[in-house]
Amino acid sequence: MADAQFLSSSQSTVTESHKVLRNTYMLLSMTLLFSAGMAAVAMAMDAPYMGWIPLIISFGLLFAISKFKNSGWGIVLVFAFTGILGFALGPVLNMYMQSQAGTQTVVTAAGLTGLIFLSLSGYVLISKKDFSFMGGFLMAGMWVVLGSIVLMFVGSLLGWEVSGLHLAISAAIVMLMSGLILFDTSRIINGGETNYIMATVGLYLNIYNLFTSLLHLLGAFGNDE
Repeated sequence: MADAQFLSSSQSTVTESHKVLRNTYMLLSMTLLFSAGMAAVAMAMDAPYMGWIPLIISFGLLFAISKFKNSGWGIVLVFAFTGILGFALGPVLNMYMQSQAGTQTVVTAAGLTGLIFLSLSGYVLISKKDFSFMGGFLMAGMWVVLGSIVLMFVGSLLGWEVSGLHLAISAAIVMLMSGLILFDTSRIINGGETNYIMATVGLYLNIYNLFTSLLHLLGAFGNDE
């Protein structure tokens, strides 16, 4: 009797995890397309670079998404969140497109981002491996990156040469986001994340930061040539 109840509970957990995973990937696909569309709109409008404004708005929307994650408003807020980040990316893409081999840089960054995400998430889906052990390392990595960004900001104000540090930070973010893709996908599969709205936001941010960091690295190496 106890074994039957355990099997029933395990099957229920697996079914729920599959449902969260399916809903997450569906919403993630839609938000990525919407974000790309908003970036295209910003590029067509030749919108100016907006600095810290999108970041501040995004933080506010993240708080709102967390509050309304169990309602339909959560989905609306996710689209607002990804739309703003996509629109903010438009001026950055325009800047790269105007440089030599700019189109190739953007396409390569997008292709590598897709390849990395599909490979890492696919590995977790097939292997069913639990990457929860990476949580402490990833948190430490995030603090190191954050500290490096603060140092770079202070250094730029003091007139230091920070281009090398900027490249190092971008490379670190690529590694960090790759680890987070493994970690976040694993949490969904193993029942650590049961809300598909929050799971979507996490994976979207991983992909967004991975793309922008690869874009910076490829752009820097392209300019060196």
